[in-house]
Amino acid sequence: MFGFEPNEEQKMLVDSVQRYALNDLRAAAHDADEAGELPPALVKKGWELGVLQASIPEAYGGFGDRSAVTGVLAAEELGYGDLTAGLAVMAPAAYAIPILVAGTEEQKKSLLPPVVEGDWKPYVSAFVEPNLDFSAADMRTTAVRKNGSYVLNGVKTLVPHAANAAGLLVYAALDGKTQAFVVPPKSAGLKIGDREAWCGLNALPTHKLTLEGVTVPADARLGGDAGHDPQPLIAATQVAAAALAIGLAKAAYEYSLAYAKDRTVFGVPIAQKQSLAFMLAEMATDIEAIRLLVWEAAWLLDEGKDAAHAAQMAILGASDTAMMVTDRAVQLLGGHGYIREHPVERWMRNGRGVPNFPGMAMV
Repeated sequence: MFGFEPNEEQKMLVDSVQRYALNDLRAAAHDADEAGELPPALVKKGWELGVLQASIPEAYGGFGDRSAVTGVLAAEELGYGDLTAGLAVMAPAAYAIPILVAGTEEQKKSLLPPVVEGDWKPYVSAFVEPNLDFSAADMRTTAVRKNGSYVLNGVKTLVPHAANAAGLLVYAALDGKTQAFVVPPKSAGLKIGDREAWCGLNALPTHKLTLEGVTVPADARLGGDAGHDPQPLIAATQVAAAALAIGLAKAAYEYSLAYAKDRTVFGVPIAQKQSLAFMLAEMATDIEAIRLLVWEAAWLLDEGKDAAHAAQMAILGASDTAMMVTDRAVQLLGGHGYIREHPVERWMRNGRGVPNFPGMAMV
């Protein structure tokens, strides 16, 4: 099986990300949410921690080897600081990791160095579709082979930074099988909609993409003519979203716990009230339980084993946990929980969207 003690390299990375999450992300999150914009310097600093770069081998411009376990450890800390900013920092991974995992050697050598060398750039993925019955294994966006090229048609949503994307990876169904295609952002037939308005993620610009006869060459398909197995990529993005959600839930739990210990009623901290103490205990238990599911799914990915089932359980469990914990955090703060000066209402709004976040980040 696997151990629970991170190695020295993982400890150093997690410590760095944790300091950034607390000192930078947490401090900027409220103002960024109110302004509807993340400070570029904030995202740049997160990028310079090198989480993605450490997952890309030197041959392709990085300085390490991919570890999904290391990725989820870092993602949890980013979600702990601010889920919105975490998604922004991790957005290029949703473009680069699939190329690393499923691309041909030529695709890796040509496409990866521009992503990881230099400053953060909006290399992003178009994964989610605006359908109530959306399934990653049954895309409605289609790709058809025609005259040696692929023609893509469909609609995508929740595509971060699409308006100024430096690179775009689009998922579509080809003969009933989900495949990824590298699509130039200025392609004919690719329409980028206005910035979307959501319940949460106020500081992250996302857009709807409409593809109408977008034609890309045959070598734009990840893996070339042979294509690729979509399951490891689907699992990797589900695990990333789940890790971010666990970080969010942990933040809400710790904040509400501290408030409950400090807030007194009739001279007694409300944390000592049995009903509230039980709520806090259940919050902590669920966070720990789902964290183990996330770690297991990441470990399976690193071992090259089938992680589909574990990843699906991880994202389902993390989605429910994030919503339950953040909702209870608002309850524990009483009327103060509904005030925007406290972060719990923002965490609840962001937590509501967790089931939609696969495709926006990857480990």
